[in-house]
Amino acid sequence: MLAPSSQSAIKPHIEYESLGDPAHPAIVLIMGLGMQLTGWPDDFCHGLVARGYRVVRFDNRDCGLSGRAQGKKRANLLLAMAAAALGLPVRTPYTLEDMAGDVVGLMDRLEIPQAHIVGVSMGGMIAQVLAARFPQWVLSLTSIMSSSGNRRLSRPSKTARKVLLSRPADPKNLRVGHRSSGGNVRCDR
Repeated sequence: MLAPSSQSAIKPHIEYESLGDPAHPAIVLIMGLGMQLTGWPDDFCHGLVARGYRVVRFDNRDCGLSGRAQGKKRANLLLAMAAAALGLPVRTPYTLEDMAGDVVGLMDRLEIPQAHIVGVSMGGMIAQVLAARFPQWVLSLTSIMSSSGNRRLSRPSKTARKVLLSRPADPKNLRVGHRSSGGNVRCDR
């Protein structure tokens, strides 16, 4: 059962969908930077529901149908990353901690006392902050294609970073290919 919902009890407004029986153990899915809740494939979500879980997926703030940062100029992600790399202060309208608070607020609103938390990319970072700051809400943590943010960890090449952080000129023309030998993935524009 799919129950798309809007809720205004959380500031900012967070758009979400709740699937499955609310009495079942919950899995909260946190998507990455710029990705909507629909980035979690329906078949994946319904498969979890079929295995006896309640699934909650949502749009992070400034994404999809969730609320936008008010009165703030759009952040320049590449400039912010350059400043961080140089050890300069980075000003943001909100933090990963704020976004982890959004998840707790949503869980509270949906009367979910604890959940299995799954995050991908930036959603994995939000999930890690959630587990560290609010462990009483977390049954388990799965962080996919993510990082702790530790500067000593390996980084993607400049070329890969540029492709990963830039918007395609025309999303309809974005092709993603898969080379079977070695499982490498390439992005062509």
